[in-house]
Amino acid sequence: MRRSSTDESTYRRSPSPPGKEPGFVRGGPFSGLHASPGPRAAQARYTSPKGNKYVVFYLDLSFIFLLELKRCSMARGCLQGVKYLMFAFNLLFWLGGCGILGVGIWLAATQGNFATLSSSFPSLSAANLLIVTGTFVMAIGFVGCIGAIKENKCLLLTFFVMLLLVFLLEASIAILFFAYTDKIDRYAQRDLKKGLHLYGTPGNVGLTNAWSIIQTDFRCCGVSNYTDWFEVYNATRVPDSCCLEFSESCGLHAPGTWWKAPCYETVKMWLQENLLAVGIFGLCTALVQILGLTFAMTMYCQVVKADTYCA
Repeated sequence: MRRSSTDESTYRRSPSPPGKEPGFVRGGPFSGLHASPGPRAAQARYTSPKGNKYVVFYLDLSFIFLLELKRCSMARGCLQGVKYLMFAFNLLFWLGGCGILGVGIWLAATQGNFATLSSSFPSLSAANLLIVTGTFVMAIGFVGCIGAIKENKCLLLTFFVMLLLVFLLEASIAILFFAYTDKIDRYAQRDLKKGLHLYGTPGNVGLTNAWSIIQTDFRCCGVSNYTDWFEVYNATRVPDSCCLEFSESCGLHAPGTWWKAPCYETVKMWLQENLLAVGIFGLCTALVQILGLTFAMTMYCQVVKADTYCA
């Protein structure tokens, strides 16, 4: 049975007050539920804070950028300081190598193979040692200078590795020398006695000059005794450098006119008496090398840091 229009109007809801959306009445059975706000209210709620968030984000980003810029400038300033210090250090290192090389060349040109005492290693002369040492020091200093001025990581690492190898080699030689002192003494005396037979022979000017200088300056004769020369000459005679008062053919005179002290022990005692100076020289050399290693690694790390933050 269909309802009439009059019945329908009985159940029709009354209109809501103006300016309000229909919803549940507060205090009713569904008082905890509220109708969702309209689109205008939602727009009014989120429009205002969005601009503030953008401003805060922009300020944070600017602050972070300024911090990174300050950190980058500080890293670059540290890099410049280490750069010039390392360049000055390696310049002195290179100049020292030039001086050593110059002395070695001068000895080789004027004195031949100066201070060659070993018959087993005839090329192991003072002139050759100075030339090799000077060349190597110059090469290391040159690599360090170029690596510092160019801020090249490869050259800095090469300089560090080369200097580290030299330092480890020197430390190993020093340890082996103190560990096998007795064996080295016996081998050195035997080799020096063999070298006496080359004294005054053609092509051994360096060995002849070295023995003459040692016997004259240290007032000694022979390796372990002046009789070592008897085997060389097959006669009772010594070089003229063994004489108390030098004169022509004074080595043919009586043994009372010769130096009696053995050269090996005399030179060894002289080294022991000057052990403090030798130790200071070795310590200064080690400190210079450690300083170079520190400069190289510090600058390498600064270059890497600068490239990381300021790329």
